[in-house]
Amino acid sequence: MVVSVKNDTRLTSSQSFLCAGFAGLFSKTVTSPLEVVKIKRQVGTFHGKGGFLQTFIVIYQNEGLRGFWKGNMVSCLRLFPYTAVHLTTYKNMHTPLGFISQWRAILAGGLAGVAAALLTYPLEVAETRLIVQNCRQRTYIGAAHTISKIYRNEGLPALYRGFSLTVLGAVPFSVGCYVVYMNLDKLWQEPSFRFTPLQNFINGCIAAGVAQTLSYPFETVKRKMQVGNKQLNKFNLVCFSSILCYFYKFFSGNCDFDYLDP
Repeated sequence: MVVSVKNDTRLTSSQSFLCAGFAGLFSKTVTSPLEVVKIKRQVGTFHGKGGFLQTFIVIYQNEGLRGFWKGNMVSCLRLFPYTAVHLTTYKNMHTPLGFISQWRAILAGGLAGVAAALLTYPLEVAETRLIVQNCRQRTYIGAAHTISKIYRNEGLPALYRGFSLTVLGAVPFSVGCYVVYMNLDKLWQEPSFRFTPLQNFINGCIAAGVAQTLSYPFETVKRKMQVGNKQLNKFNLVCFSSILCYFYKFFSGNCDFDYLDP
């Protein structure tokens, strides 16, 4: 099956950048409570020892309502350079005719994401540290203070700890997107150029769900590395076995990860 994707020329590069940036700001701010809960559960703080709803309650009891928006300013600050690099890299991978195959579009998106993550990764590390700390007993204050303190106390490598997992996690993420998009016409029983906006929205949700599920173990171990887990200071056998164990946990629910808690 051969699928082509047409380069959208209705918006200029600057308009695309601003639209993506402001859409990202809105979505990041609205979903910040979910992101905070997710990261605390990934890292293994005491907030996430119970169930999903219990984590919300514990965060509110210990940190108040503002605890759900910790790190959101850094996350929003990271969006604009990330979006700029991502869009620039992605557009430069298009063919001069403006058409690319589906697999190349997904590959270009994956590579563009890695390039953007490389530039903004220290901000992601800062965001994780700000979220994990208790906002009533703060160790870090803002992005600049967090990055400078990590650099002084742990060195430059600490600001890129776990980046290798961003690269590795892009592989199952891209594969997941590719598998979904290659089978959308079978799902809807019609060619992709006839999809309505609602169908495209549903398609995006399905593709994101599959891709995020496949790459989630990589992200979980990466988050643990970002907060300075002593057993996961670099990508090694322990790190790789942790990823495999998370896959096993997802499918069987029989794996214990307390030994990886910071």
